[in-house]
Amino acid sequence: MSNFYHYLSTITGIDEVYFYLILTTTIVVIFFVLIKRLAEFIVKKSIPLLRQYSVNQNVQMIINVLFVVIMFFVWDNYIKNIITLISIIGASLIVALREGVLSFVGGLYIRVKRLFVSGDRIQIDDIIGDVMSVSTFDFDILEISNDTHGQSTGIMITLPNSYVFTRNIKNYTKGFKYIWNELTIKVPVDCDLVNNKRELYRIVNNNENVKYIVEKMKVQSNVVGTTNNIYFSKYDPIIYTKIVDDHIELTIRYLVDPKKSRIVESMIWNKIFESYKEDKMNLYLKG
Repeated sequence: MSNFYHYLSTITGIDEVYFYLILTTTIVVIFFVLIKRLAEFIVKKSIPLLRQYSVNQNVQMIINVLFVVIMFFVWDNYIKNIITLISIIGASLIVALREGVLSFVGGLYIRVKRLFVSGDRIQIDDIIGDVMSVSTFDFDILEISNDTHGQSTGIMITLPNSYVFTRNIKNYTKGFKYIWNELTIKVPVDCDLVNNKRELYRIVNNNENVKYIVEKMKVQSNVVGTTNNIYFSKYDPIIYTKIVDDHIELTIRYLVDPKKSRIVESMIWNKIFESYKEDKMNLYLKG
């Protein structure tokens, strides 16, 4: 093979060592492309569908690190010259590629810090959505309309990873799986307030999506409490009372999955309306 390199060098006038580097690099690249395809195939065949994306992302990251390490050994004797060249043009490149560099570092920060992962519901400025994927330079979210209780608009938004350094990010699903939701019901001043509260508690506590969350939340809070200084002393739904002009506002606060909050709210309102029609509770319908 060395004779072949020497022959090419004689014909082209290019140092034979560069032919060695080009050929070796090409072989390594092809090898790792095949390894990536094989890894994707194995993950697809052996990992449950819901976990395939996260597992595949981790496997691909490991393969990329191995690729960089092997390439370092291949180019080891020539790294000094490359570093010298980079140092000459590095400053201008950093200025020109500042956003790209920040996005690359932001991608590492997201993964190491686990700011959010695929499936999390987040808010960045006025944009709310579910994280679909996180890549080296950007991440995709599926937009949610209006607020955290809204439904998907079907619009995919791609944002640079650099946003984690320049924007405020809210994560509605990190740490705790559930969030507190509030629903306000207006009742007349002269109503049977105790009965209205009793019926409202019955409706919310019997909702299948709310019913079993309390115990789940207690378990989850114990796990999160070991790593985050966050604690709750009460997990059951609670009703707050407020007199406003000629009516009373009953605000019920309950735990809910953020992705189900809208449907749960609709189900509760349907039950409230049924109770109203059956004269089990009063509603203030003026104004």
